[in-house]
Amino acid sequence: MPASPTEAAKSGDLLDPANAHRRAHTDPRDGRMTVIAGLVHKRRVHLAGDSAGVGGYSLTIRTDPKVFVSGPYAMGFTGSFRMGQLLHHSLSAPHPTGDLHRFMCTTFVDAIRTCLKDGGWAKKDSEQEEAGTFLVGCLGRLFVVHSDYQIGEGTDGYMAVGCGDDLALGALHATAALNMKPRARLTAALDAAAHHSAGVAGPYVYAATPR
Repeated sequence: MPASPTEAAKSGDLLDPANAHRRAHTDPRDGRMTVIAGLVHKRRVHLAGDSAGVGGYSLTIRTDPKVFVSGPYAMGFTGSFRMGQLLHHSLSAPHPTGDLHRFMCTTFVDAIRTCLKDGGWAKKDSEQEEAGTFLVGCLGRLFVVHSDYQIGEGTDGYMAVGCGDDLALGALHATAALNMKPRARLTAALDAAAHHSAGVAGPYVYAATPR
């Protein structure tokens, strides 16, 4: 029996250039393209994302943005553009109430699950649902939604997701004490990722939570 895409990836089979097409299409949830970076500045969340659409050795510069504003939220996704389109255009984003972390883990995630399932994109395996990975800014706080719908919030005031996340995080750390404007810091982070990662390319798109 042929190995599953997950097993093949673990074995290194999908790292063979001959399997580039299969590698690009095994699971769009794995974030093999893109960098989305975000930071908190003066009670607002600022996000930036690249424009690369990558499949194997093919690169398309996309016009549809990976970061956008939806109600009180700024959001930026990695992986599947279909997931991002559903989040951007189909999500009925609930207004945050009460304890924000609890709200994000319950009401917000429930709305995401409904949106992705109704859009025919959410994946279910062994009775466990899987989605994609994206950043969400709300009320001056920055969260990451992981593929298992876990909500994460770091203590550094910045986060990044996608194949260039480590490169962007290094740049955000290095610029933390330089008194730079939010967009300048995010641009430096995406520049680092675009310079060193084949899955990241400009132009960059920016979004911020409403004032």
